[in-house]
Amino acid sequence: MKTNIAMATLLLALSFYGLPASASDTDELETLTRAFLANSHLQEAHAGFWSEELIYTSSAGLRFGKQDIMQGFEGDDEPADEPGMTYSGEEFDIRMHGDTAVVAFKLVGRPADGAESAQVLYYFNTGTFLKRDGHWRAIAWQATRIPPAE
Repeated sequence: MKTNIAMATLLLALSFYGLPASASDTDELETLTRAFLANSHLQEAHAGFWSEELIYTSSAGLRFGKQDIMQGFEGDDEPADEPGMTYSGEEFDIRMHGDTAVVAFKLVGRPADGAESAQVLYYFNTGTFLKRDGHWRAIAWQATRIPPAE
């Protein structure tokens, strides 16, 4: 049941790819990114979010592409109904450059079980998106972990 709700949310968000011209691209990109973060434990979310030529630089200093991300889901006998961490975005700053956009925001990662003793993680994320055939896809991504406040 939870998988069905998550899929319905994802499909609704992905339907924003074809929004009419009256909707702003910045609103569309923020909605798309928020929906992706909420469903990032699902393979389908990654399949629709990243472009085939993605360059992803992780907070651990690793660089990889969409194929590597998708391979990370292989071998899972049971798809996750619920994530181990839940992610959300804050402080969005979206800059439009024609059919290219830069989306910068603060990523917040919280343990899904709600344990108060678990550490909340913060990252600065910057994604570069390209709009092709009316669809936004991330072509580059950079994640930088924000150290805990002392």
